[in-house]
Amino acid sequence: MANISVCDNVADGLLPVKMMLGFYIGGMGAKGKNFHTDLMARMGFEEEAFRIQDLFFEGRRDEAVALVPDEFADEISLVGPIGRIRERLAAWRDSPVTTLLMYPSSPDQMRLIADVVNDG
Repeated sequence: MANISVCDNVADGLLPVKMMLGFYIGGMGAKGKNFHTDLMARMGFEEEAFRIQDLFFEGRRDEAVALVPDEFADEISLVGPIGRIRERLAAWRDSPVTTLLMYPSSPDQMRLIADVVNDG
């Protein structure tokens, strides 16, 4: 699954992704048994994953979201100017991924990403 945000500023576009990730990594499941925390840790962000979870359980949700690395959020989303999204989509096409569910934020972005996919 990939959130899509066509925007000029990548950091701003990643913020909703980081908010979602902070919630899933920090608050979904029990402290010792959270699939999303464990997955992030296995993907090379172990220290951040467990710190996000700690902050979330302490009620420091804004800090937890801020700790989600942009690099991690960017790996699982298509965010930025359309040229960057086109490049990132090409990288996904070259990967072992066989299905990509996309979540555009508006009907206009859905049409735009459909054009990008169909051109690819």
